[in-house]
Amino acid sequence: MEKITYPYIRQSVFSGVLDRNLKKLEGRLGVNLSIRGDSLLIDGNPKKVEFAKFYFEKMSELQEKGFSPKEEDFHIALDLLEGGCPQPLEAYFPSEALSLPRKSVNPKSLNQQEYIQAIRNFDLVFGIGPAGTGKTYLAMAMALTFLQDKVVNRIILTRPAVEAGEKLGFLPGDIFQKINPYLRPLYDALFDLSEADQANRLIERGIIEIAPLAFMRGRTLNDSFIILDEAQNTTREQMKMLLTRSGFGSKVVVTADITQIDLPQPKKSGVLEAIKILSPIKEIAFIYFDERDVVRHPVVQKIIRAYQKAESKASKE
Repeated sequence: MEKITYPYIRQSVFSGVLDRNLKKLEGRLGVNLSIRGDSLLIDGNPKKVEFAKFYFEKMSELQEKGFSPKEEDFHIALDLLEGGCPQPLEAYFPSEALSLPRKSVNPKSLNQQEYIQAIRNFDLVFGIGPAGTGKTYLAMAMALTFLQDKVVNRIILTRPAVEAGEKLGFLPGDIFQKINPYLRPLYDALFDLSEADQANRLIERGIIEIAPLAFMRGRTLNDSFIILDEAQNTTREQMKMLLTRSGFGSKVVVTADITQIDLPQPKKSGVLEAIKILSPIKEIAFIYFDERDVVRHPVVQKIIRAYQKAESKASKE
């Protein structure tokens, strides 16, 4: 075991944010971290201590160049350094905030940053990953930003009406009341990012449309921001239909969790086929999320990792 003392300035913005991250960073770096006065103590295996020292030196350099790292930036920087980022660390910072009427939204991981950049730069983006990684939420934030900036004239939010592993039976009410439970996650994201009155007005005027995937057939959607959520539950025909709805000036974001396919025949999921046959097209972006991108309760990351391990083991048996 090796113990080194790393110079550390307690009065800086850097300190308070680092204090809140010590336990998480200890787990990721594989060392013990503690603060004594104006110093950060790093204790552990020599190789891991050396990398931790290198990491904190890079974070200090980032601060000296005028950046004020937020909590999520510590983990984004660690992702970059572990992956041997080809550019200087500051090239990836600061995180791009999306300013919306109700709140500002910041990407919480490197993959989330790349997702936002992909949506800006590509007209068709696939966000693939487990629940809680921000796929739908960030797509909604980008859609509202594009609408706010008058880049698009309307937002189309859609998803297949497939039950998640249980039969709900016949639902009461008219067609919109029947489909509402399936579309609830899209409403949740919308109303979390927008003032309720404003969102309702936009829905009433048809500027924001929330509808099941079946309602998209036969339409050409110009100057629109289209989000297809829960795309893992589309059939081949549904996926092809949605992807060919896009008109001039439109963007399409497809989100999917391929570990939660509720179709009777999972292998025929439209999104699995789309990934396979569309990946070679350079004009389409595919962003893959993993458990490190989960922004829900910390135990969710462990749950996802445990299921992945169990499913991997089962597939080998």
